[in-house]
Amino acid sequence: MFENIAVFGTGAIGSSTAADLTDAGYNVTIVDQWPAHVEAMKKDGLHIQMPDLDLKVKVQALHICELASEKPEFDLIILAVKSFDTRWMAELMFPYLSEDGVLVGLQNSMNEVEITCDIIGRERIVGACIELSGELFTPGFVQRNTPRTGTWFAVGELNGSITPRLEGIQKILSHVANVDISTNILGTKWTKLIVNSMSMGPWGLIGLLNREVMKLPGMFDLAVDLGMETVAVGTALGLNVEPVFGLSADDFTGEEDKMLLNALKTMTGHTGPRARTAPIHDHLKDRKNEIEFINGLVSKKGKELGISTPFNDAISELAREINLGNLKMDPSNYDLIKQKLLEKGMSVDYLK
Repeated sequence: MFENIAVFGTGAIGSSTAADLTDAGYNVTIVDQWPAHVEAMKKDGLHIQMPDLDLKVKVQALHICELASEKPEFDLIILAVKSFDTRWMAELMFPYLSEDGVLVGLQNSMNEVEITCDIIGRERIVGACIELSGELFTPGFVQRNTPRTGTWFAVGELNGSITPRLEGIQKILSHVANVDISTNILGTKWTKLIVNSMSMGPWGLIGLLNREVMKLPGMFDLAVDLGMETVAVGTALGLNVEPVFGLSADDFTGEEDKMLLNALKTMTGHTGPRARTAPIHDHLKDRKNEIEFINGLVSKKGKELGISTPFNDAISELAREINLGNLKMDPSNYDLIKQKLLEKGMSVDYLK
């Protein structure tokens, strides 16, 4: 069904996925825009260092500039770029998707319904939700913090049906992660967005390791306030909370604040002691962070629905200042979060 596979965007997640699929014997072409990374992959392949495995594999790699002359056609395209690169990359890759080809996005946020459906077509997209932690700073080399056995994906048709192509994608991606099939993939993705709004946003402003930032006074209370806003917006959108990260349905019952903290602690436990949230990688590479597509999306949808989201607003505003170069990622930004929230009339005595 999927003879020719491409991975567009090979940061830590795209590279890890491409390496695992190539190692499993699939015909995979890697397409990326970072010249040094592409050249390193052409010369030496990919080196993925996991907690339990040191994987070195030869790969087929192309720079995006080579697509026009190569004229490839792919049955399955895995999109793994940052959210702010989604639109232009989807436009670029669309001509190389076969007539019955399928797009799967291994991304944060809700890009399937916000961006790619308009470009690729809703019927050609399979949704995905992923939990995989890794870092790529050296061309050709990825430090993957979650081993294959500890990596979790969910895939699902946007209309909730179970189809042969969905089961085929599950089988392919099972070489990368434990893969669940979701009949409510948009709800699953929004549930991950809830956890991301609790972590990626505030932690990405502060710049510490996950295990360090979680020790800051009041951080869990701030995370719950962010998460509760995101739950409220999702409920208004008709997006029900779904089990994620391999947790069971029972883990998502009971008091909402305890449920949210359980999901947050599960995610950080899976990513390991060396993990840093993705916006920190972006800051260190002098690139835009994608908090605008996490907390910023909650703020945007909240405004459209008439739902107040002051906590997500505050995080989004500070992240925007970092993207504009007016603010640096620093632990002192924890005080700025408190200041922003006080300006918005929020009681945040838990932030010492």
